[in-house]
Amino acid sequence: MTGTATVVGAGIGGLATAIGLRRAGWTVTVLERRTELERYGAAFGIHPTAQSALDRLGVGDALRDHAVPYRDAHIRTPEGTPMARLPLERIERKAGRPELLISRPYLLDALLAGLDAFGDVPLKLGERVTDLDDLAAGQDLVIGADGIRSAVRTARFGDRSGPRRVGTVAWIGIADFESPVHGETWGSGRFFGLTPVEPGRTNWYATVPEATTAEELRASFAGWHDPIPRILDATDPATWIRYEMRHLHPAIPSFVSADARPAPVALVGDAAHAMTPNLGQGACTAILDADALARALAAAPPGPAGIAGALRAYDAERRRSAQRTAFGSRTLHRFMSTRRTRLRDAAVRLLPG
Repeated sequence: MTGTATVVGAGIGGLATAIGLRRAGWTVTVLERRTELERYGAAFGIHPTAQSALDRLGVGDALRDHAVPYRDAHIRTPEGTPMARLPLERIERKAGRPELLISRPYLLDALLAGLDAFGDVPLKLGERVTDLDDLAAGQDLVIGADGIRSAVRTARFGDRSGPRRVGTVAWIGIADFESPVHGETWGSGRFFGLTPVEPGRTNWYATVPEATTAEELRASFAGWHDPIPRILDATDPATWIRYEMRHLHPAIPSFVSADARPAPVALVGDAAHAMTPNLGQGACTAILDADALARALAAAPPGPAGIAGALRAYDAERRRSAQRTAFGSRTLHRFMSTRRTRLRDAAVRLLPG
């Protein structure tokens, strides 16, 4: 079926949803509260399942033009001793394609190009949702893709679920040299990650209990194995991004309000299931949401009952899966950042190679 939809939010999930709906024949408008799109340079891991979803959305080739494969990565001690191998090769053997890493600006550009190719999807910047009923009037569907502080979610589902701190601070950046090692280093109450992102550069991320300045962050990892101190020294602190890690809590009971009036509502991405980044699945789950919602609506019979049925099918396909991923990521965060390192490290060494 086809209809008219407004997508609130022009991040990864919102743009992917807009592409999926437009490919299904819907008339789509995208609203974004920011006056310009976020283009900071963190790397996203794109799992093979999300790559397949991007292929269905018609942007898979654009993704691969700027992505690099992620292989041969380990979990290490601060001294540099490998404890376990990340399961990247097993993922590749099972899926027939590797995990990919891509800088956020490149993925955003690929999605924007996919949307622009239609030539008739307005992207309106600086638009805030202040009255959801007014926004929904005359629409067949409203999609909330507006992040962990979603105005759409709050307006339709209330404020019981919202951002919850996990007690740690994350920093991310990109250094202008290639690290000889990749993976994660786990210490007491803190960890550091290194991944490829493009030739000649290394994506890094660090999580600590506090550290509010660049010098405090450097001090937190002084004495850790090479090249961690060099990575921090080689990255301009003005480009570092600091944020307090949060997740959506408690989990919402539904991703959709299928019978709402004047128009039903669906949530995708962080608006539905914001999670800590420990499993590297935030972008992937948003892409999978977008793909599943578009497929459900494309297959639905015409009319409000068809839309309602499609939204329930989307919720059935995605909610438990996404919420399991969010729970797993939060659990892994606690495991990684524990101060009881002896027991944790002994468990990690038992992982298959």
